[in-house]
Amino acid sequence: MKNKKFWDWAHDSDERVLYFNGEISDETWWDDKVTPGLFRDELFSGEGDITIWLNSPGGDCVAASQIYAMLMDYKGDVTVKIDGIAASAASVVAMAGTKVLMAPTALMMVHNPLTVAIGDSEELQKAMEMLAEVKESIINAYQIKTNQSRAKISHWMDAETWMNANKAIELGFADGILEDEKRKPSEDVTFAFSRRAVTNSLLGKVMPKVIPKQTELQQGIPLESLEKRLSLISH
Repeated sequence: MKNKKFWDWAHDSDERVLYFNGEISDETWWDDKVTPGLFRDELFSGEGDITIWLNSPGGDCVAASQIYAMLMDYKGDVTVKIDGIAASAASVVAMAGTKVLMAPTALMMVHNPLTVAIGDSEELQKAMEMLAEVKESIINAYQIKTNQSRAKISHWMDAETWMNANKAIELGFADGILEDEKRKPSEDVTFAFSRRAVTNSLLGKVMPKVIPKQTELQQGIPLESLEKRLSLISH
């Protein structure tokens, strides 16, 4: 059972956090009643929003399809954070995100599905037809997320298209870039530039050195003394 688990839940967090690291389904989900059921049970065993950290080169398209469907069926919001690579089948899983965020250094890749076929021309023709249908099913997921035309998506898959974070956002495969909260300025801090404030600040530091003692005027003159001085001036 353990060797079939290619995902992991965070156990030291109050939030629901799911990790996909490595190949999606080392052992295929095809005709496997254990692994899909195990993932579904764990996914729906709790409530609330989920954060998925995704770093995978791809894998089994059947497994990716079922994971995609389960995540789409989940009631809470699903935020997919791609911190490494989301290629091939992993990019399909990413499309289930309510929001898809990529690290500035992350990559996403889309391409045509592939298989290995053995047999006569008729068997090979069936394999080609199957691959065509698999491709159309994958395009469905990409189109729902990106709102791009099927023809464009098909062309990108034919060309095995690699996308950095900015390109993925431009084409609609991602919604934003992962930000470093530590580098954000605090909302409580206001930055302002005032030439007068800077000048006054410098004068405040320099003046005590230039004028070490307060003048009589700064100290204040008693009213009686001031009246006597004024009377002398008037005569």
